[in-house]
Amino acid sequence: MADGSLKPNVLICGVNTYSRALAAFLVPLEGEPLVSHLRIVDKYSVVPATTYLGAEFPKVLAKPQVDYKQANLTVPSIVHSIFDPPEGKGPYDYVFDLTGEVRHDRTEMILINTTCNVARMLGQEAAERKVKAYVRFTLPFYETTSKGTHDEKDDPKPDGTIGIWWHETLRMLAAIEDLNLVILRVGFVYGPYVEFGDITSAITVGSVYGYLKKPMKSVWSPGKNPTNTLHVEDLAGAAWASAQWIARLGRKEADILAGESIIFRNDKSKVSQVEGMPPHDKKLIAPLFNLVDDSNSTLLSVGQTVTSFFGTTFDFFNLGERTMYKFMDDAVEDINEHHVGGWTQMIQSSNPPIPNTPLSAYMDKYALEKHIVAFSNTKIKEVIGYNLKRPQFNHDGIKEIVDKWKEEGSWPIL
Repeated sequence: MADGSLKPNVLICGVNTYSRALAAFLVPLEGEPLVSHLRIVDKYSVVPATTYLGAEFPKVLAKPQVDYKQANLTVPSIVHSIFDPPEGKGPYDYVFDLTGEVRHDRTEMILINTTCNVARMLGQEAAERKVKAYVRFTLPFYETTSKGTHDEKDDPKPDGTIGIWWHETLRMLAAIEDLNLVILRVGFVYGPYVEFGDITSAITVGSVYGYLKKPMKSVWSPGKNPTNTLHVEDLAGAAWASAQWIARLGRKEADILAGESIIFRNDKSKVSQVEGMPPHDKKLIAPLFNLVDDSNSTLLSVGQTVTSFFGTTFDFFNLGERTMYKFMDDAVEDINEHHVGGWTQMIQSSNPPIPNTPLSAYMDKYALEKHIVAFSNTKIKEVIGYNLKRPQFNHDGIKEIVDKWKEEGSWPIL
């Protein structure tokens, strides 16, 4: 692999939290890149930045192997054009699809347009270009039961409108013939510069209660409540391993070894209304892998790990308080009042000052709801042979995250 021409050319679609870590994995700041050429595409500008990039990502973008393209992926002609490599470069071998709307307050039409349609157009173009690997990430917008862990043959219920259309995206991609597709169904992702998601929120809010010297409390009872976690480094490592795996095999062989039924979980009337939506009774198979760490994390274990790091405790409201909070319309604001004010105090008291931070202690209604994600990671270990680099959610991981935020000036130093 000393000859750069032997390394694959890679396209990453989406410049969100996780794709930045994937890019840094493929083209590290130190050491040999894994790719010959890397193109990253999204709607955001990176110079000047119109989205949070983190301290390290601009250095990755400055690498000679990396090309950033600002583009609107909802436009078919633009999707076609991003697959044309720069002059002197070969066609793209691997595509990593990290597109999709992650805000839960978006309408169904927005979710169809920015999640389903974008992925479908990317998948169709990748199939036409005979891309060797197309890796699609699907976030934990599912509700599993809290009994045991669930393997890939289980059919978890999509969580709300966002879950329904993220799941439908998988059906659309699975229906594209000759697309060398691998689906990675991830847990709650955390890690350096990950400013989005439940674990980041827990770390931020946990720090506030440590600062206030008060216990952090949950509105949910201390049941099992699995919330399986995943370090962003393993998201990147497993994505690379998955791409190499299917590039060797091709789709047909991969379906035999790892194919699962992607079952219809939508309204049948939508099939005639949404372009590219496969019939509800069409049997669709695609290679699917759960991707979580070995922590078997739960609401309780995550809460205890985070709060103990910040020198406080994790507790639960009593039954009367829990009942009241779950049914009061203004409960969200009432719950947030304490830790949002505390976070503001921390920011204002920081030395040196913090002019801007991507982090917020505000927890919206969705973040305060109970989300049960209990996935088995056995299959990706056995079939692809992936070995987790960060198998446990622990204090070391939290310290690394906080230290990097402090270095870049996003976290208060008190």
